[in-house]
Amino acid sequence: MMETWSPTIAGDVGPKYLAIVKALAEDIRAGRLPPGVRLPPQRALAKHLNVDLTTVTRAFNEARRTGLIDATAGRGSFVRGPTPPTEMRRPDPSGSVDFSMNMPPQPVTARLAERMEAGLSRLAGSPGFLDRMQYQDSAGNMADRTAAAHWLGGRLGPLPVHRVLVAGGAQVVLAAVLAAILKPGDALCVPALTYPGLRMAAERRGIRLIPVPCDADGLDPNAFLESCKAERPRALYLVPTIDNPTTATLPPARRGQIAEVARSHSVAVIEDDAYGALPPDAPAPIASLAGDITWHIATLSKCVSPGLRIAYVAVPGTNEAVRLAAELRAINMMASPLTAALASQWIADGELDAVVAAIRQENGRRQSVAREALQGLDVQAHSCGHHLWLRLPEPWRRGEFGAHARQLGLSVILSDAFAVGPAPEAIRVSLGAAPDAETLRYGLSLLATLLTHPPGAISTVV
Repeated sequence: MMETWSPTIAGDVGPKYLAIVKALAEDIRAGRLPPGVRLPPQRALAKHLNVDLTTVTRAFNEARRTGLIDATAGRGSFVRGPTPPTEMRRPDPSGSVDFSMNMPPQPVTARLAERMEAGLSRLAGSPGFLDRMQYQDSAGNMADRTAAAHWLGGRLGPLPVHRVLVAGGAQVVLAAVLAAILKPGDALCVPALTYPGLRMAAERRGIRLIPVPCDADGLDPNAFLESCKAERPRALYLVPTIDNPTTATLPPARRGQIAEVARSHSVAVIEDDAYGALPPDAPAPIASLAGDITWHIATLSKCVSPGLRIAYVAVPGTNEAVRLAAELRAINMMASPLTAALASQWIADGELDAVVAAIRQENGRRQSVAREALQGLDVQAHSCGHHLWLRLPEPWRRGEFGAHARQLGLSVILSDAFAVGPAPEAIRVSLGAAPDAETLRYGLSLLATLLTHPPGAISTVV
């Protein structure tokens, strides 16, 4: 072990962690650190250099990401040896990792770019393509609604086309549904921790949000019943599968209880099933149990790509479809005819299911990385999802933790963004935006380092 390795970083301009990486690379190329040499423990190096442990951890992770060293849990970090210039990866100058954007990963196995190129080429050569470049019905044209009914039918059961609409993303649909069924001042029951986009849309319409307590399985049906008696809500909003942010999935029995309470109190259910296509064994949606009172929303943004901006909606009946189409027309006119046609084509030829399967598999790999990196911490996750819910250990407080994370180039979402009422000491960590597993592992290791040290032990990183 190189107990005496002592890089000089005092004269370098810029982040100290990059100065350590630069010194490491220079010593490896000069032969002062031969291949296979074990580097000093991070804590010892931090003490020697008079820097924070997190600075050294960040440096070692960047060195591993660029191929300079290997690291094995329990054994330490070892020099890999000189890397040919053509294979060298330049360190990210910012060193930032985005854990805030809750998007699906885009693995190579999904072949999204290839599929889009081939799909658009097929569309351009198909009869009637120019019709797709014109204005369409705000509910979607009949071909796209038929494809949507087929895709939704795999989880909801057979659906008549007149109950299915195509829209330009779930956020547009949420705003339109609220406008269609609620008036300013009406009460809307929501989980105590709920999707910020729904909060924003409701607040803009002056809708009162009634927080309903949840547990590890999601929304509590008994608490929902009490809210119905006390507040007389017009509707209930929830994410039943891989909840955002908590990742809870409502068990089948609880879904039935919620549907029963909603029907008995004349409450409409807004079912945001953004992640429902990801688990192959997801329970049946509430819309399959109570389609006559449920507005079911399934977006492709969370299981394929946000770039498509396509969401499918199953509504209770014809009258509701007419009302929703009118609101969609006022808000967004129509979904993009081109991406709607591409999605319909992918549904017909099985490409959409193949992309979802690839993303599901990649989510599983990323959740495995997270389990390893965050071992011992209070984490709630779903193996098919691309986010997790992390409760901060004492004595951390979310505001202070968020500030320290930003200093390390990490962006997370604090619980305040989701809380309807008091916010717990927790954060949502999204795993999909990181471009690869190494970047993800690097960022998660920094998070873990922060969380396993008290705030007083972490000073400002420069």
